[in-house]
Amino acid sequence: MALIRIADDNLVVVMEGLDKFWAFKSRLTIPLANVRGATVDPGIATDFKGIRAPGSHLPGVIIAGTFHHDGDKVFWDVKDASKAIVVELADEEYTRLVLQVDDPRAAVALVENALV
Repeated sequence: MALIRIADDNLVVVMEGLDKFWAFKSRLTIPLANVRGATVDPGIATDFKGIRAPGSHLPGVIIAGTFHHDGDKVFWDVKDASKAIVVELADEEYTRLVLQVDDPRAAVALVENALV
């Protein structure tokens, strides 16, 4: 699971526990100027992820790390798809972040309110 917060005009994403190992990252910091928005999307876990490099994908267990699909680079950290959110980015290494958070609606509200 990922923890998200807003700090100094940045979206900060911190991977918890073993997710750091599975995702090959412990933290992402994205300037809010490059965040286009966030949505709750529990169905995204069924979408084709692309080529994993580096990352982990054990169906029904975890999707974590960097995935390449149709020229996009997407970061995943999801074990429970019912708690998945998608953060759309511009001018960043990743075009999207797909994250499992404790409270998806609150996380999306946090991001959206920071963009106002």
